[in-house]
Amino acid sequence: MSTIFIIMSLLLCGAMIVAGLMAVWPGRNLPIVILASGLVSLLASVQFLLLAAPDVAMTEAAIGSGLTTFLFFFVLNRVRKGTHHG
Repeated sequence: MSTIFIIMSLLLCGAMIVAGLMAVWPGRNLPIVILASGLVSLLASVQFLLLAAPDVAMTEAAIGSGLTTFLFFFVLNRVRKGTHHG
């Protein structure tokens, strides 16, 4: 393995740990928590791409980072407005 690959992997893992801690740190408001969890998924997809798994990387980016973050913001907006169907 090359040195640059190891350095990039360590930087990505460190950034994922920082974003994960931001997501679970008490006292944060919900939009920051949602963005931090989406960032963890996005950084994981970059890590999968570096590990030569492009299919897993695209799935993680589309579902884990994109769709889930959008869904969380959509639900947060609905809950704050107090609208529901039922």
